[in-house]
Amino acid sequence: MRRQILGLAVAALALAAGAAYAQDKKVTIGVSIPAADHGWTAGVVFHAERVAKLLMAEHKGLNVILKTSPDPASQANALQDLDVQGIDGLVILPTDPDPLVNAIQQVKDKGRFVALVDRAPSSNDNSVRDLYVAGNNPALGEVAGQYIAKTTPNAQVVVIRGLPIPIDQQRQDGFDKGIAGSGVKILERQYGNWNRDDAFRVMQDYLTKYPKIDVVWCQDDDMAVGVLEAISQAKRTDIKYVVAGAGSKDMIKRVMDGDKMVPVDVLYPPSMVATAMQLTAAHFYDQVPVSGTYILDATLVTKDNAKDFYFPDSPF
Repeated sequence: MRRQILGLAVAALALAAGAAYAQDKKVTIGVSIPAADHGWTAGVVFHAERVAKLLMAEHKGLNVILKTSPDPASQANALQDLDVQGIDGLVILPTDPDPLVNAIQQVKDKGRFVALVDRAPSSNDNSVRDLYVAGNNPALGEVAGQYIAKTTPNAQVVVIRGLPIPIDQQRQDGFDKGIAGSGVKILERQYGNWNRDDAFRVMQDYLTKYPKIDVVWCQDDDMAVGVLEAISQAKRTDIKYVVAGAGSKDMIKRVMDGDKMVPVDVLYPPSMVATAMQLTAAHFYDQVPVSGTYILDATLVTKDNAKDFYFPDSPF
């Protein structure tokens, strides 16, 4: 019995020592994300900074280097700088994925673990990443389209797109699928660049061109701010409501309060970058399989469930 107890004690000490060693293992993870040029990316930066601190507190040997970039060229330079610093893993949310494919591939070719977030290359080349974490872009559009088709089946709709990159097209294709078979008519689609000022100008143009608009779909909460301001300034009463997406605290609050102009919102959480960072750290420290694709739900936020998605302390 003594031998058994002694053996168990030795084994327990060995496991504890191994766990401590694992936590002290030196790992550097580079995180490359867009600069906070609008609300959603501000949320990305907030969650990346928050989780970087949490992960480094949990894993004493972990160093997380965070870099923000306003455009593909500067992000490519940021990747080179991270490479020079000897990263073991990379978490990247590209400003625009296609111009950055080669830069990401160079990191991957050196044996680094690569987690791609949100924006995948149009080629769908999986060789540039080990892990892909994203919101459900087709579903974001489809859920919005289905709501409009059900609520206002013969609506005349203007659409404000994001940027001319693959995920925008996925959202458009999903929206078209959502309204298929209904009487919904698309009057026009223009890019608002996921920017409230640009969306404001696009909406002003629509208001000048079209004497009757029933619904606006603008796929992004930040753009919805500009859209609602343009409608308010024009004193237009024909527009029944605006459908956007992301889950910003301001839009969720409008839904909670029963705002007729914002009856719903579609989730596309900026915290997905934190999910990718946590999974990447798990790859190094927990030795669990995390490679593959993780797609988050595009939940329809209504007055009934809005309280579950309202985070007043968030910057977005």
